[in-house]
Amino acid sequence: MTSPTDRPLPALTPENEWFWTSGRDGALRVLRCDDCLAHLFPTTPICPYCRSTALTVTAVSGRATVVGSTVNHHQWLPAMPPPYVVAIVAIEEDDRVRFTTNIVGCAPESVAPGLRVQVQFEQHDDVWLPMFAPTADTTPGPIPHDDPRWRVARPMASKDKFEHKVAITGIGMSELGRRLMRDPVSLTVEACLRAIADAGLTPEDIDGLSTYPGAGGGHGHSEGGITAVENALRLRPTWHSGGPETPGQSGSIVNAMLAVASGLCRHVLCFRTVWEATYAELQRRGGQHSGGGRIEGDMQWRLPYGAASASNWIAMNASLHMQRYGTTRESLGWIALNARKNAALNPNAIYQTPLTMDDYLGARMITTPFGLYDCDVPCDGATAVIVSAIDAASDAPHPIVRVEAVGTQITEPVSWDQGTLEHEPMLAGPASHLWSRTDLTPADVDVALLYDGFTFNCLSWIEALGFCGIGEGKDFVDGGTRIALDGELPLNPHGGQLSAGRTHGYGFVHEAVMQLRGHGGARQVKGAEVAVIAAGGGVPGGTILFTKG
Repeated sequence: MTSPTDRPLPALTPENEWFWTSGRDGALRVLRCDDCLAHLFPTTPICPYCRSTALTVTAVSGRATVVGSTVNHHQWLPAMPPPYVVAIVAIEEDDRVRFTTNIVGCAPESVAPGLRVQVQFEQHDDVWLPMFAPTADTTPGPIPHDDPRWRVARPMASKDKFEHKVAITGIGMSELGRRLMRDPVSLTVEACLRAIADAGLTPEDIDGLSTYPGAGGGHGHSEGGITAVENALRLRPTWHSGGPETPGQSGSIVNAMLAVASGLCRHVLCFRTVWEATYAELQRRGGQHSGGGRIEGDMQWRLPYGAASASNWIAMNASLHMQRYGTTRESLGWIALNARKNAALNPNAIYQTPLTMDDYLGARMITTPFGLYDCDVPCDGATAVIVSAIDAASDAPHPIVRVEAVGTQITEPVSWDQGTLEHEPMLAGPASHLWSRTDLTPADVDVALLYDGFTFNCLSWIEALGFCGIGEGKDFVDGGTRIALDGELPLNPHGGQLSAGRTHGYGFVHEAVMQLRGHGGARQVKGAEVAVIAAGGGVPGGTILFTKG
């Protein structure tokens, strides 16, 4: 089928051209390892199973099974009006090989995990996009389970824990709001100076800088990184770090801990800035441009199918969790309602008005099963955290917060569609790694600050961290009593990103410190001494366990 060039297309390179032009003769092709015979995708120079470099492009049957799906209702791309189905399909020959694709030739609401499908290609210019349509076989196809090894961490490399050599001594947050129309560097500087003062320090005391994602975070996701902040504050740090490939956004704070524990510096200023709301407004006015051209990198495998948002990618995992374990939209709704109830006690939260289950269920759909209130709130704001050497923290004006353990390990494929199918990606490793580095257990946690870019993120972390069994999250959150401020696991007392605002991971660290200091005000969890934070809405992910100093 030939269609006009009406959607983003991948940039053809020597490494991928064989795949994107495979449909010229109607055959779907993947790589196959000549030694272990594993099928491989996406393009790779080496087999990840046996490490052989003897790989051959091989035609496969084109038959597959839907293993996750979502009906997208939001118009992300001008040329792709909703609704349309985005799905992950696993090929018949090797269910470890999955494609993110569109399901065509059927009613969107008829697509669900287990649907058997067959490839059919759609030509756009010099690219043949593999799409899939249902077959006549109505028996459900096989859906693989996650590899149990993904929930097993490596043992500690050393009994000498770097976590015990550091403390959190200062926190700061800038003005937080929607479309503040402020220069993002000014937000960062405001948060940084507040954190420095909160720690009882001066800018001259700061000898390290750490941030996520650095200068490369476009679309309102960065103020310019280390360069912009150093040019503004002139701190002359002895160490600095900024980049996106960390264990969650809080991985930049873990980097700071390692630098301090090694003796490279004494006080590291960590910061994270978002200005998505202002960026979107400027883009609407024509003041920002997203660029164009062909798609490169990891997005080439998803964007041509209209899977433009993490909401689409994570919704596909949620669909299988719902089918396999009986989780419902109401289950996710309790997380959203809890966030809004807590946000009403937070004077800095973006949304504080009451939210009912009817409001939640009646809101416009974004991408099934996520409606408007399943998604976090884009905003403008900066958060800063000071990591200090433990022996330099005794003079801090506020109670210090100690670090008990971090969870940073990768155990599953670093991918949105080649790894886990039934949870948010990249949380099994960090969760299991966290508990391998401490004698504390989930039962010791007094307050949980869990990433809620979408409600399903939060449910995934609850299960992965062991607050309930895998698949039992729906019962754990049912009714909202167990996750309430006075419940057994008070969840996101500040309102999380669902209601307080998308501060992209750092807001959870800020709230953990507030709670362990006893500074939570009306939302304070009584007797809070242990707090866990989880950051990263998929790839990447990480977690930290804090204790009251």
